[in-house]
Amino acid sequence: MPFMQLGIVLFILLGIAVLMLVGIFFYFLKIWIQALTSGARVGLFNLVAMKLRRVPPSLIVEARIRLVKAGIGLDTDPLEAHYLAGGDVIQVINAMIAADKAGIPLTYQNACAINLAGRDVHAAVQTSVNPKVIDCPDPARGTTMLDAVAKDGIRMLVKARVTVRTNLKQLVGGATEETIIARVGQGIVSAIGSSPSYKDVLENPDKISRKVLDSGLDSQTAFEIVSIDIADVSVAGVSGAREVANVGALLETERAEADKKLRQAEAEGRRVMAVAAEQEMRARTQEMQAKLVESQAQIPLAISQALKDGKLGVMDYLRMQNLMADTSMRESLSGGPDDQPKT
Repeated sequence: MPFMQLGIVLFILLGIAVLMLVGIFFYFLKIWIQALTSGARVGLFNLVAMKLRRVPPSLIVEARIRLVKAGIGLDTDPLEAHYLAGGDVIQVINAMIAADKAGIPLTYQNACAINLAGRDVHAAVQTSVNPKVIDCPDPARGTTMLDAVAKDGIRMLVKARVTVRTNLKQLVGGATEETIIARVGQGIVSAIGSSPSYKDVLENPDKISRKVLDSGLDSQTAFEIVSIDIADVSVAGVSGAREVANVGALLETERAEADKKLRQAEAEGRRVMAVAAEQEMRARTQEMQAKLVESQAQIPLAISQALKDGKLGVMDYLRMQNLMADTSMRESLSGGPDDQPKT
């Protein structure tokens, strides 16, 4: 009896193992038949090896079928290698098929490199076939118009549309859309800044776009600029009262005002220096007058000393007094100042 139970258990386990093997066989058989009928033959043992390498056989077979139907021959080993490297096999295959149909040269190695670099290689091929339009400046950054000033000082607002297509050769390591937008914006501002008048920009905006386009702004970028079109150009200050239109005039006015204040400061400095010099001259005048009074005060002393020493007689002194009185009388009659000292 125990032997019978053991036999039943073994039989059940054997049946389960057989069913599993049959299921696995039919699983791989289905994929193998799918590849065989599609003309993309893959060995049955190769499918089992993919499963052991943790590579989904259905994915690899589907990718190979697409390549074969598109007329591109490629073995399963490169597809497995790209999957194991963390790449998107279906995206790479779709990109190669699209590039082949569009006549764009794209090798499998380049497509894998672009995909592993984090770029959408299929979208890049689509952009190469169907160029896309980029707004300059980017509205997503909160700026809708470029601000530039012509040589005559008039401030202008410009909006451009840049049509680009992907440069697959520069897609790995090339600059992105942000660089294109920055370079185009810089080129437009520079071109308007070199224009003699704002009227030239309004009359011929295509000159600005041609000048920017001829500058080779797409070098070392992942895109090729097809065209640059000025979508909108206007003079600042027309629509809003707070905007300054003539920046040059404003700067000249501010500079003239600054020069005026500087000259006023210089004139005020000179006036203060003149007032100081005048006060100094008055002080010197007072000093000289004090010295004069001091000198005049010495005259009576000198006369007194001369009388004592006998160098001056009394009659000489009286004649001198009469002469001084006569002179004072003459000055009084002529209306002149009588500033002679009285003794």
